[in-house]
Amino acid sequence: MAVLLRALPRFQGPAVWGRPLHRLWYCTGQGDSRRWVGSTSPTSQEKPPGTETEKFHTIYRFNAIRVLGYVSRLKLAQTAMTVIALPPGFYSYSQGLLTLNSLCLMSGIACFALAMLCWMSYFFRRLVGILYVNESGTMLRVAHLTFWGWRQDTYYAVSDMIPLTESKDQAQEVFVRIQQYSGKQTFYLTLRYGRILDKERFSQVFGTLTTLK
Repeated sequence: MAVLLRALPRFQGPAVWGRPLHRLWYCTGQGDSRRWVGSTSPTSQEKPPGTETEKFHTIYRFNAIRVLGYVSRLKLAQTAMTVIALPPGFYSYSQGLLTLNSLCLMSGIACFALAMLCWMSYFFRRLVGILYVNESGTMLRVAHLTFWGWRQDTYYAVSDMIPLTESKDQAQEVFVRIQQYSGKQTFYLTLRYGRILDKERFSQVFGTLTTLK
């Protein structure tokens, strides 16, 4: 996965910026009064009341997340095509048009594709794309991917977040876990390949790391 993260920035040329996934992660306008581009807004989960009008500041961004969303949807389509090909394969085998070895190969490829889809979906859905903090510093908004490769926003109370200074993970590692005291969900942050845009607010949420000083 670290090799993939190193390779992704090389493919983020001008053509990538205009693709449909771009509109899910970038906004128009200035400051925090920006609006989402496109007709469809990102889905939200457990959205607290009053957050519609509250200003949020971006404190972290991982630009390669939009490419990973595109990869996730391609993998989903590839897996669907592989699985759909199995019934015709079984029919061809029953008619003597396909050998047993070929049928086993098709089944193996389909099982491998499903296993890879489950693994990729599990990881991509927990990889943080953007982090926001509201004006008062009490609410954290986490932008990540859904199973279908689209953006989803999840909200957490800052007081429920476990500081990275209390985590066993090291900031120098490729992925660092961000967790809640309530243990609701674990996300993965990459400080090596992502960018901290507001160190002060980031430190207020996750603690002051030596790599940020």
